[in-house]
Amino acid sequence: SSVSLQASFPGNLHLVMVLRPTGFFQRTFTDIGFRFSQEDFLLKLPVVMLSSVSDLLTYIDEQQLTPEFGGTLEYCHSEWVIFRTAIESFALTVKEIAQMLQSFGTELAETELPDDMYSIECILALRTEKYYQLKEDITAVTKEGNLLLSSFEEPDSGECGQDQHHERPGDWETVNRLLGQLREMETAFDGFWEKHQLKMEQYLQLWKFEQSFQEVKSAIEFLTGQQAELPDTGDSASQVKQRLKDLDHFDGMAQDLIGKAQVVILHGHQLAANHHYALNLICQQCNELRHHSDVLSDEIKRKQMRLQKTLDLHTRLQQALQCCDEGAYLLANQQMDKCQSKEGAQKALQDIERFLESSSAYLNCDPQALNCDFESVLTSELKCQIQSVQVKLENVRSMFENRQSCFKKLLDKHVRPIQLVAPRPENPPRSKSPLFSPKHDDLLSFQFLCLASHTRVKNGSRCLVFIFTSYSVKKRELHVINELIETERVYVEELFTVLTGYRAEMDNPAMLILMPPVLRNRKDVLFGNMPEIYDFHNKIFLHSLESCLGAPERVGFCFLDRREDFQMYEKYCQNKPRSESLWRQCSESTFFQEFQRKLEHKLGLDSYLLKPVQRLTKYQLLLKELLKYSTSCDGVQELQEALVAMLDLLKSVNDSMHQISITGYDGDLSELGKVLMQGSFSVWTGHRKGPTKMKDLARFKPMQRHLFLYEKALVFCKKREEHGDGYDKTSSYSFKHFLKMNAVGITENVKGDHRKFEIWYSGREEVYVVQAQTVDLKMAWLNEIRKILFKQQE
Repeated sequence: SSVSLQASFPGNLHLVMVLRPTGFFQRTFTDIGFRFSQEDFLLKLPVVMLSSVSDLLTYIDEQQLTPEFGGTLEYCHSEWVIFRTAIESFALTVKEIAQMLQSFGTELAETELPDDMYSIECILALRTEKYYQLKEDITAVTKEGNLLLSSFEEPDSGECGQDQHHERPGDWETVNRLLGQLREMETAFDGFWEKHQLKMEQYLQLWKFEQSFQEVKSAIEFLTGQQAELPDTGDSASQVKQRLKDLDHFDGMAQDLIGKAQVVILHGHQLAANHHYALNLICQQCNELRHHSDVLSDEIKRKQMRLQKTLDLHTRLQQALQCCDEGAYLLANQQMDKCQSKEGAQKALQDIERFLESSSAYLNCDPQALNCDFESVLTSELKCQIQSVQVKLENVRSMFENRQSCFKKLLDKHVRPIQLVAPRPENPPRSKSPLFSPKHDDLLSFQFLCLASHTRVKNGSRCLVFIFTSYSVKKRELHVINELIETERVYVEELFTVLTGYRAEMDNPAMLILMPPVLRNRKDVLFGNMPEIYDFHNKIFLHSLESCLGAPERVGFCFLDRREDFQMYEKYCQNKPRSESLWRQCSESTFFQEFQRKLEHKLGLDSYLLKPVQRLTKYQLLLKELLKYSTSCDGVQELQEALVAMLDLLKSVNDSMHQISITGYDGDLSELGKVLMQGSFSVWTGHRKGPTKMKDLARFKPMQRHLFLYEKALVFCKKREEHGDGYDKTSSYSFKHFLKMNAVGITENVKGDHRKFEIWYSGREEVYVVQAQTVDLKMAWLNEIRKILFKQQE
């Protein structure tokens, strides 16, 4: 058929020339065969029958025909076959090279990276070796192509003609095009490898940097924890000196660690300067390391300053006590039998005056000045020591005044004084001390015996010890209870003043003209549930506390019995942002200024609206103070439980105030249950496959998220920038997503950082790596999450 005929020849056929054989039989077979296929030729193409080769030359130039057809074209078919085979083989090799390069690129992108430095270095070495092997293959193929191309340009001078290359322009173009493709592939491959090698080297650099970072950071955190256990105060000079010595040892180790941290930070800066792909992570870790170093250094310096100042205070107290001891020793060693004469009295009086003059800086020490100068380091124990020294100084001064008065009277009367004591001379302590005289001032002797603790009057090998008795711990306990009750009365009075002097006046028609329009019918917003709080304290809680005045052990019961009533503070604090917003709009109005003037308040209403929040904080401080001085076992456990209850209430109030700032949640947050925990974390989105891949290297930067743990869900929010000035700053939290707790699982430890833990969802369909600010905070969250999960299982 015509289709089969055209398929037998390349290109388009325009003319068919048939050269008939010269032999009889060949000519006969040709005529017969052509007759059968003549119809096919005539359908599409013209046919010319030729009797001889010379007839062929009339149609085709002899330069286009080979010698067997009477032409001059030199042609070697076997060589043509060789060249075509070489071209096809070269094209196949180029294709295989392309596939090898693509396969190598896919392997680089998809191969999971190991999690240890040695394995990463091995992989990089193997890949580099494979890269150079591929480069050698490309070079060999390129050399083969260039050789093939040159054969077309410079043909051999064999039996084939010299102008053969002019007859194969298509083959030359084919080989040249394949060489061009090979060069383009090589250029692209070199660029890809350069980027990959750079990223792998940077990945390895990041591993080394993070390893150094974690080592130094862990060491700093460990040292920070150790120094945190070292107190920054002491009850005696020797104790403070020992702690200063221990702190100097810590300081030496800290300086070594900070030096190592500086090396790591410098390394990080060098990576950043070289445009490392994990620039944000490196800068973050450098800043974190610098922060930990500064915190450790600052904390050590702060403790050194406090301990040094505490040592100065102990030194001054010791000097004052030493002065008291020397004064008591002077008085005790004045021989009263010799002082009965005028000369003896004058000499004794001069001795006293000289001592008072030389010791005036210590004997006239002002305790209030000490409290003021050393206020920043004062503890309850140091306050007691200052008070003890004050009492001792007062008594020693009183002893000197009495002794001076006695001697002056003797000098004024010029009479022989009464013999105060009549002991035997062989009993030195009694014969030389006026304190045992029956004629001596009994009150002075009693005070000195009771208050001159650790004072020793030496004479020869014997000494007298005067015992000092300070205020008892019981009195301190009663003092705290009195403070609790008195401050409660003041608090109730302040609430009453606010409610009657401000809130009630908002209903006064005479004041309506001064009221800003924004305030009308909004007193419940401005004051919240303060009336409910006032009624509770005025009618119930104040009376309960007053009943504890004679029974301190009942203080804890008072708080525990009314634990549920204190929940009203949560409602008040939740309304506080709305109240503050309303106050800012009308704080300068004449309306409130007039009430403040009438009430003679130095502070504005906003200060009194803050009182309930401050009172809530004050309770836990007073309970802590009371626990320190509770001597008996009765009521101590209840006090501890009351303190825990108030701390839990403060935490609950704080959490709920954060919760009301959540925006963008499509639903009712109260349906999620109670807020159990809230806080800011660094969050990474994990992968189900686990190990990191090259294409995921851009995800090193964590997200900063504020998490809210409810009873039924874990809510992820983004904290928005605070707006406002000073105390008016408020924060908001933009809702991102939430995880239902009935589908949540946790992994407590994540390799690389003890502060990290893993939260996964729906069988690890979603995985989040969460980093807390401290290990303790992480454990607190894990404990709460575990409680929820255990409760669900039950």
